[in-house]
Amino acid sequence: MDITYDDPGLSDEDELVEHAISALAQDSGVLRTRHGDRLVVLYGRGVAAIEVAPRGAVI
Repeated sequence: MDITYDDPGLSDEDELVEHAISALAQDSGVLRTRHGDRLVVLYGRGVAAIEVAPRGAVI
């Protein structure tokens, strides 16, 4: 599933990717993401890989 993650408080793409990886690496890691118009809550225990695309982090 392609979902997008954006954090307006982080302007640097590398910093955004590191933030997402750090959040998901924690036992209680959770990210609020988007799949089209839908809100998707992503739990760190379910993530196997992260791919970074030109439009942002695709998890």
